[in-house]
Amino acid sequence: MTPKILIIGACGQIGTELTTTLRKIYGNDNVIASDIRKLNNDIVNHGIFEVVNALDYNQIQHLVEQYEITDVYLMAALLSATAEKNPAFAWDLNMNSLFHVLNLAKVGKIKKIFWPSSIAVFGPTTPRENTPQYTIMEPTTVYGISKQTGERWCEYYHHQYGVDVRSIRYPGLISYTTEPGGGTTDYAVDIYHKALEKGSFECFLSAESKLPMMYMEDAIRATVEIMQAELEQVKIRSSYNLSGISFTPSEIAKSIQNYIPDFTISYKPDFRQKIADSWPASIDDSCARQDWGWKHKYDLDSMTKIMLENLKK
Repeated sequence: MTPKILIIGACGQIGTELTTTLRKIYGNDNVIASDIRKLNNDIVNHGIFEVVNALDYNQIQHLVEQYEITDVYLMAALLSATAEKNPAFAWDLNMNSLFHVLNLAKVGKIKKIFWPSSIAVFGPTTPRENTPQYTIMEPTTVYGISKQTGERWCEYYHHQYGVDVRSIRYPGLISYTTEPGGGTTDYAVDIYHKALEKGSFECFLSAESKLPMMYMEDAIRATVEIMQAELEQVKIRSSYNLSGISFTPSEIAKSIQNYIPDFTISYKPDFRQKIADSWPASIDDSCARQDWGWKHKYDLDSMTKIMLENLKK
């Protein structure tokens, strides 16, 4: 049976590409995009779009009933750096939107939920290299605290009420289709824009701040694959580690210099450095590879080539 999908936060960095991909797979009529405001973009103009406040349970319930929704992808969230500026609202949005969707699934109105977690669940006491699936988590950001708490609630609702909720801990995501969205890893998106616009970039992280990253197409594919996996394949109901590539600002700069030899980078670390220092440098995602067959496709050089080619257009 073809799922009827509702994407909450469809105009965000991940939501934009996820919506486009899901419409290609399941058809425009089966994918309802929604967000807090109606933008003039492809997501709004080429398919069903509804304005929804992720904090309003009744609005979400109304859409679920109106369109006979089976699957919800909850992509609305305040990201790491933005959340630090408004902790109370970040907690409210990141947690209560999740509760609304979990509670709708609990009473049988939704069959399946995708909820994104993040490498932000880890903290300075977490092993930094090859961070295991199960390890110490002591997040130091509001974003990380909300994601870690969300993981616990997802697992609880699955065990207590049989809610089919699936989740991935996204690393930093890199895409040419949307602007940076206020995350600590977003320097790795902005650097490509600035390389083409100015030929130089001032980085808010230090040269050797190694972080786990992924090209957006890989992340979208992982999201679709975990949702298409058979029930028994999804063994972890908190959230799966997911890995693609890890690199530093100096390594991404060198990668860009292969295509733009005169490109220069300078470093001026700000408050986001402390956030980056608390996160892993590389991720062990063997559980995702073993349970539902995850494989990444893009390395740093192939990603740089695609980013620069498409941003030029």
